[in-house]
Amino acid sequence: MTTIDPDQKICTLINVFTVDPEKNEELFELLKTATEEVISKQPGYISANLHISDDKKTITNYAQWRSLEDFHNMIKHPAALIHMVKAAAMAKDFKPVTYGEIWSHHV
Repeated sequence: MTTIDPDQKICTLINVFTVDPEKNEELFELLKTATEEVISKQPGYISANLHISDDKKTITNYAQWRSLEDFHNMIKHPAALIHMVKAAAMAKDFKPVTYGEIWSHHV
């Protein structure tokens, strides 16, 4: 389960995929399968969330890793690379960005 805690020093990945609406479901399923079968099994994985925009033109992956090093090790894993190449081919564009600083406000 995803928890946003400013005191927790973790690596957060936010990856925004731009996709043709007719490929939205296929990309979503690929990202979900990759996460369940490969990525979540890698050392340092904490959680992942996929968000589909209302217009079906973007899918955002919000994932948490124990460290930036763990994230970098995952993206070098051969099985993860296979999924990432497929996802990149389906998307019109994608922008992965990692974050180490967190601020959160709750009501």
